[in-house]
Amino acid sequence: MGIIIGIDIGGSTTKIIGFKDDSLISPMLVRATDPVSSLYGAFGKFMNSNRLNLDDIDFVMLTGVGSSEVKERIFGIPTARVEEFYSIGMGGLFLSGIPSAVVVSMGTGTAFVKAEQNKVTHLGGTGVGGGTLLGLSNLMLNIRKFEDLIEMAKGGSLSNVDLFIADISKALIVGLPPETTASNFGKISDLASKSDIALAIINLVFQTIGVLSIFAARIDGTKDIVLTGNLTAVPQSKDIFNGLTKLHSVNFHVPVHAEYATALGAAIAYTQKGSFTSI
Repeated sequence: MGIIIGIDIGGSTTKIIGFKDDSLISPMLVRATDPVSSLYGAFGKFMNSNRLNLDDIDFVMLTGVGSSEVKERIFGIPTARVEEFYSIGMGGLFLSGIPSAVVVSMGTGTAFVKAEQNKVTHLGGTGVGGGTLLGLSNLMLNIRKFEDLIEMAKGGSLSNVDLFIADISKALIVGLPPETTASNFGKISDLASKSDIALAIINLVFQTIGVLSIFAARIDGTKDIVLTGNLTAVPQSKDIFNGLTKLHSVNFHVPVHAEYATALGAAIAYTQKGSFTSI
């Protein structure tokens, strides 16, 4: 078998990955607003970087919101479209090595799916995600890039922004440590620096995603939550999810190449004979 290419065409980024003999090949990301342009840009970059010919590719599997814009085969190679939730689930399971889990795709918004073997169920989603991070940081801090927001948040403190359990109760509450957030932005102070606010924005978004994923896992009866998508690269998220782990009996997993889970899941749909529609 030759290489299977999985491509996740999102609203602002397109991710591409090769898959052969259960191994990943050159995960890559291209930024573009036009889905078709980003698709062909990513494909060309992948082929050139790996010095491949069209004959080396057996199949191209597309997923993501932009995949509906593609109406013909990619350079004549057999091409198919894979349902995005299925791709999220299969990619998350493969990367984590876990047979059954709630898989969370953190992109512009956030999607929650339950994945097991060859079955994926969409559990729901929230509009809170990367778009929320950038929207709030633009409005409150005049920051428009993830990199700048992450850098500004370094050294920030939540104590001038968020309301903690310790701020409202002197007594110990079983199951709620004093540093538990009682209200995001509930104690905003004139003393809050830009770094404090940047960290609070990140904290708000990731706590919301984390708590919703925990609720989804509880309903489903599982303790394993696999985090995927672009937001897994935000360094401050690790401490936030670790804090949630202390409050709730769940296991958050962030596998290597988590940003490319959906693209990988599309490729896996071909190798595992999953559901897809040929173009």
